[in-house]
Amino acid sequence: MLIIMMRNSITIENKCWNRHIVCGVTKILNAGYSIESSKKAIQLAEEYDFVYASVGVSPNDVEDKLDLLPKLAAHPKVVAIGEIGLDYYWNKENKELQKEIFMRQIEIANEIDLPIIVHTRDSEEDTIDILKNKRQCKNKGVFHCCLLNKEFVKEALKLDYYISFSGVITFKNSKNAEEIINMVPLERILIETDAPYLSPEPLRGKRNDSRNLRYVAQKIAEAKKMKTEEIAKITYNNAINFFLTDTCHLSQI
Repeated sequence: MLIIMMRNSITIENKCWNRHIVCGVTKILNAGYSIESSKKAIQLAEEYDFVYASVGVSPNDVEDKLDLLPKLAAHPKVVAIGEIGLDYYWNKENKELQKEIFMRQIEIANEIDLPIIVHTRDSEEDTIDILKNKRQCKNKGVFHCCLLNKEFVKEALKLDYYISFSGVITFKNSKNAEEIINMVPLERILIETDAPYLSPEPLRGKRNDSRNLRYVAQKIAEAKKMKTEEIAKITYNNAINFFLTDTCHLSQI
């Protein structure tokens, strides 16, 4: 399985990576959320063949300057711009700045020919408006840590974006998780950890890592009435097709 590891620990021991591989995780996408974390994501990708990076400035880190981002994004192990987007849950006072930074990073993605990884929280309407009407990403993108919001998912799929599910779909209070899962075609599903956060049931509240992806895949399989192994294979292939099909990355696979 190739996964999206949001905000994961940068200082990971070799034995920890080995445990992930034993659990079936063979490729990892470590996502940046600030200039500093993006640099560290690239550093890890350089150190490990099976690790890839995305680079970007999240809506919660918009004080970062974007001057270095094009250079970071041109690295051969960088496969996406992200996580980027809007977050009005944590930051209500700087909405216009968030929009400006989001749109500029979409422009950078288009300039370098990369897809985007989108974060949105309490900002769904503005996020869709930007992607639909103001700054379209030519290589599309993925909505990470999918909101269990029926109307939002409908709009995201209309944009031809991927939907990435995290441990949230396993939570006991996620009453509409199965309905949302069944809205998304198999060819549009990815899975992720959002590590170190959002550990799935039965590990909720503990530090999350890639070994827990099986619970996310299992929940999707239950909703789709399929085998967990089938979902693992499909989501792996989806991730390969989306992030690693560009010829500049083929030598890294």
